[in-house]
Order: sequence, then structure tokens, then C-alpha cells
Amino acid sequence: MRKEVRRLDRVVIRFAGDSGDGMQLTGDRFTSETAAFGNDLSTLPNFPAEIRAPAGTLPGVSSFQLHFADHDIMTPGDMPDVLVAMNPAALRANVGDLPAGATVIVNTDEFTTRSLAKAGYATNPLEDGSLLAYQVQAVPLTSTTVRSLADFDISKKDAERAKNMFALGLLSWIYNRPTEGTVRFLEQKFARKPEIAAANIAAFRAGYNYGDTTEAFAVSYEVKPAALPPGTYRNISGNLALAYGLVAGSVRSGLPLFLGAYPITPASDILHELAKHKRFGVRTFQAEDEIAGIGAALGASFGGALGVTTSSGPGIALKSETIGLAVSLELPLVVCDIQRGGPSTGLPTKTEQSDLLQAMFGRNGEAPVPVVAPRSPADCFDTALEAVRIATTYRTPVFLLSDGYLANGSEPWRIPDVASLPSLPVDFTTAANGPEGDFLPYLRDPETLARPWAVPGTPGLEHRIGGLEKADRTGTISYDPDNHDLMVRTRQAKVDGIARSLPPLEVDDPAGEARVLVLGWGSTYGPIGAACRRLRRVGLPVAQAHLRHLNPFPSDLGEVLRRYERVVVPEMNLGQLGMLLRARYLVDVIGYNQVRGLPFRAAELAEVLKGVITDV
Repeated sequence: MRKEVRRLDRVVIRFAGDSGDGMQLTGDRFTSETAAFGNDLSTLPNFPAEIRAPAGTLPGVSSFQLHFADHDIMTPGDMPDVLVAMNPAALRANVGDLPAGATVIVNTDEFTTRSLAKAGYATNPLEDGSLLAYQVQAVPLTSTTVRSLADFDISKKDAERAKNMFALGLLSWIYNRPTEGTVRFLEQKFARKPEIAAANIAAFRAGYNYGDTTEAFAVSYEVKPAALPPGTYRNISGNLALAYGLVAGSVRSGLPLFLGAYPITPASDILHELAKHKRFGVRTFQAEDEIAGIGAALGASFGGALGVTTSSGPGIALKSETIGLAVSLELPLVVCDIQRGGPSTGLPTKTEQSDLLQAMFGRNGEAPVPVVAPRSPADCFDTALEAVRIATTYRTPVFLLSDGYLANGSEPWRIPDVASLPSLPVDFTTAANGPEGDFLPYLRDPETLARPWAVPGTPGLEHRIGGLEKADRTGTISYDPDNHDLMVRTRQAKVDGIARSLPPLEVDDPAGEARVLVLGWGSTYGPIGAACRRLRRVGLPVAQAHLRHLNPFPSDLGEVLRRYERVVVPEMNLGQLGMLLRARYLVDVIGYNQVRGLPFRAAELAEVLKGVITDV
């Protein structure tokens, strides 16, 4: 009998299970097929910091949330419409996020007395009526998977491990997802273990057929492809996009890329990805510690390369002295800070925006550094290019502030035409520039105030480097008070002058009637945009602007702020951008701040903004 197919415009699904249940892989495969199908999408992986927390416990729960739609979307969704819970701990950790009427697919095989106790359940939630508000689909995922693989020459443990592929197959049937890509993926992933590959493919197909034949699922759903601008797309995460942007910056500037880095969550994926691209002249150095990583990167810049270092907040603290040295030397250096919850080790796998003031001021002395921040996973590519432009044009270290939400989240990315990317030519000094045929390493470009970049070993261009203050023009060591004052002010003027190269701040104010402006930076872009859409749909005018450049600010930011009666700044910190805006523009901004390790929910933010709008 042919089953009913219903049309939906959007769905939010969350896969949740033990950290050994393969939820990240399951979510990633569902996402890849959804991207290939043509839906717009946004994802939110969420996993524990422990390498292997005790199985079946709340600290060990890993989840992957995917929001996909037939139209443009901006967030991974506030609450899941569907929760796939592989064990009691996964159910308990996530059930509080479900709206009434949500579908809950539970693996009943794991709801044993022991597993329930591990998760803190006194009674079985499948039997005590606590889930009456939801549509519960009880599926014996583990045992059904094992039975479907009875003819394969694999252990029972390996058969049980394939239950995530059974669940993926079931969800693929429910939402009419393509299957060919997952089959190819499994063949490639287990190419050296063909029996394991065949078993996982069989489990995936068994899950798909289970949905098609069982009476428990009478309806499947269809979400049409989104109407995206023409082009070639791929699904991309923030860290992958950032790595590609750095490679593109290297190619467009003609500089070899050198990455000096020490592994740290959530930045390590950039090191892993860049290590694959030696054919583009990329060299990666996994250093023994954070200090060695940035020291090598700065040394590479001195040698004429595009020096890059990656880390998160704890590592940036260790790198701060060398960042100050880069300010003094006035050499290009891209410092990628993939922010996470702090202080100290904090929340390694959770997101936060708490490093803005660290990037701005976390060095001794007057050591100004430009700061840029991407707004979405795909925008990490363009922001990396912008960081390279600023670093090479102005001869300065540049901070790129991403965060865990952007780093691990993903969305469709339209692959750009290489010819459309900005040209970033770099001119090395190759001849003496002084009036007497000598080399003046601090003789500045009149427009950018950048000093010459001379590759070591160029005849006649020998010069000193180091952290001691240099004399203007000659670069000799100087303790002269007036010279120090001049050099400090010049370095600040160089960073301030970057604002002249920035475009006007874009303000989204469709009706031109808004009295409230919502200003954000970084990964708050999606939740702010989704919240503003909600308000406009009910007739409440609101304006939105988003900052990519945090130091220096765009030249017209002050004028934009003064156009509105109220300015609201949502941040995943305690108000760091708000503090900078108040100090710089004397505007009494309204901060809306959370430090929960999770992105804002659009519905909650919309309610906050509604209160501000109606109070004006």
C-alpha cells in the first residue's frame, strides 16, 4: 500500500546518543544528502569535552541538530521537531528542548533498568506517562539492526555499532533523502574492511526499508529544494571555509602559506585541513606548544611567507607576547582565534564570544591590532581573505575571531569563481630606499603607513628586528622619548587608517521606519536575522546591522548608531562590544547577554526585541 507523503517547508531534526554511537557521523551524512538535494540548511553539532565519558551517562551525550528548508534560513533552529534518542541519557538530556507535539524516536533496546538508572530515571519514561505531550515512536534499533546483519561475518559488537546507520536509513525514508551518496561514503570509509562496509550499507538500507514497510510510520515527508542563487554549491563548515580562505589568500597574494599551530579545540580542524594542501605551497608545523607555533609563524612572515597561527582563548593567552612582538616588528600575521567557553580551560566544546576584549587589549603596552569576525560558516572564507588583505597591506598582525558554533556548524556555500576573488599583490622591497643609497626599514608608505617588507638575505637590505623600540625610518634601537611617542602614535594611526578602506556599514531596515537597531558581530548574525524576520512578519519595524570589522570600526558606525532611538547588542558574553560602543560613541546601548555555551534562540531574542520596540 502506498503511504501518504506530506509537504513541509522546514524541519529541525536532532540526533542524540552516547558519544560512541556515531551521532556526529549520522548527522553529517544526513546533512550531506540534504545539501546535495538542494535544501537550505544550518547545523549545530554538540558534543562533550571528554574523549570518552562513561557510556550511558548525561555527560557522555552527543547530539547533532540540523535545520533544513525549502527557503532561506539563518539558524539551526530553536527547538527540534524530531528527536532521535539512542538511549535514556540522550532522551533526558534533550527532552527539555522539545515543543509539544514533537516526534520522539527512541531506541527501546537501550531502555533497560541499568541504563535508566545511569541516566537518573527512577521510572521508565516510555511507560510512566511523562512523554504524553510528544509523538513517541518506539523502535528497537539495536536488535533490529543485529537481526538485519545476521548473515554477515562480523561480531555482534560490530553489528550493534551499525545501529546509527539503521537510524540514518529510517530518517532518510521519512524525509525522502537521497541514499546514493551515503552508500558511496561507506564504501570509501571502510574500503580496507569490505565486510564492515557491506554491513553498514545493509544496515542503512534495512532502516530505509523498515520505514517503508512498517505500519508504525504511515507518513513520510517532503521538503522541496530551496530557491538559491544559481551556482555550484557544497556544504561547508566554518573551519573548512576558513582554511580554504587562507589558501585562497595565499594564492591571490602570491605568498606561500605557513601555519604554525598547536592542537586545541575547536581550532584543530584548520591544522588538519591545511596539512592536505601542500600542492598550493602550504606548509604546516604542529609545534610543541602555543608559543612555538606563533613564533614559527612570525618567523615565516619575516622570511616572506604568509604567517598564520590558529588557537582558542587559552592558547591566545600564551601567544600574546609574540603578538606584541609582531606589532613592534610590523610584519603580517593572521591570528585565528576560534573562541570557546572560558575562562581557563572552561568549556572546550561549547561556543562563546568572550575573547573580543582579549583580542583588542590582551597585550602589554600600546599594541593595536585589527580585528575581524565572520558572521556564518560560509562567511569564514571571505573573512579569511579580508584578514590576509589587511595583514599584507598594512604590515600588521590581524585577529580573526570565529567561534565554536561557526567552526563546527555548516551551511551551503556557493563556490566562487577564482577570478572574482580580490587580488592581493604584495611588493617586497628589493632595493635601497634611503636618500643616500641606504635602506630605511621604517620609511612608511604615505597612504597606509606600512613599512617596507624586505626578505632576509636581500643584498643591501640588512636591518634589525626584535622587541626593543626602533627609531623612525632607520630602525636602529632607540630609547628616545620623543621617538617612542611618535612610533606608538604611528602604529595606532596605521590601524585607525584601515577604516578608510572599509565599505559603509550595511543596515537592513526594509521600511525605513525602525526606531530600534539591533547590532551584532560574529555568530549572532543568524539568530539576530531570524528574530528580526519574526518581528517584521507581525508588523514591528526593526533595523539590523552586523559588524565584520571590530577594530577599527567602520567610519560611519557612529552616524548609524545616532539614527536610532535604541540600540540593542546581543552577545554571547557579558557585554564586551557594548562596552566598546559606549566608550567610543557615548551611546547607551542595551545589552542582551548570554554565556550558556550555546547560540541564541531566535524566539527568545525576538521577545526581548519586541519589549524594546514597544517601549520606545
